[in-house]
Amino acid sequence: MKKVLFGFFISIFLLTSSTTTYAAEIQIKVDGVAVASDAKPEVKNKRTMVPLRVISENLGASVEWSNSEAILAKGDMKVTVKLNSSTAEKNGEKIQLDVKPYIKNNRIFVPLRFIAETFDCHVNYSNRAVTVDTKPLVINGAQIKALQHEFHMTMGGVIQQVNGNAYAEAIYNIFVENKGENVEAPTSYSWKINIDTPGSYYKNAQYDFLDLNGNSVARFDIYSLNPFPVELLKGYPEILVHDVSNDEWYLFSETARKSIGQLMDTAAENGFRTIISNTIV
Repeated sequence: MKKVLFGFFISIFLLTSSTTTYAAEIQIKVDGVAVASDAKPEVKNKRTMVPLRVISENLGASVEWSNSEAILAKGDMKVTVKLNSSTAEKNGEKIQLDVKPYIKNNRIFVPLRFIAETFDCHVNYSNRAVTVDTKPLVINGAQIKALQHEFHMTMGGVIQQVNGNAYAEAIYNIFVENKGENVEAPTSYSWKINIDTPGSYYKNAQYDFLDLNGNSVARFDIYSLNPFPVELLKGYPEILVHDVSNDEWYLFSETARKSIGQLMDTAAENGFRTIISNTIV
């Protein structure tokens, strides 16, 4: 009888260990890209729990932390999540959570389905993989597959692509919403720094929004004023954006340019960037 009981408890132990291992090996994919994070997803009360910040960023939301609350923002949507509370808020409307958010290894964990569905994403569970599909960006009736970013340095340049609907949408919106006054095209502009012509501009970066066939649907180029003595630059704006698709020039801000750079860096950190070519030596 003792042997039978011992065998029973060993079986229970092995089953529990196997379940824990299974939970630790859950793979989360957003728009087909495996999410890179130092905090692994886990299962609690039969719910997949994920680190809040990395998942939210990959769904296009910003995250701020204040007084035991996480505030997620995307467009005109604001979501508030409280630690150890089964109630969240979306634009003031209360939402019940199956599992209370908690902290583990300095990361806030929340139910994946709650975050995904809050931002109108589709969630699918298959074996040990959980896929989250976000709504694709559509420009002029064309679905965007990737955002291609190109920049040059003194010796060479880089072409890279960001896959992830949320990143493409967020960067596109920055361009559209931060275009300032419409201005005339500069008399001189190129990839190279021009030290001979005051009021000339050099291209910081080129952003192409590619359709499913790899064709550019929309393109924006960011230009900075070439450095000259201050007295020679009066009246020249520091940053311009060229809406290449419509061949129109606008004032642009350093804040908007930095916001785009931060999104590109976040996409790279989270595994959404692919280097197409790199000729920098």
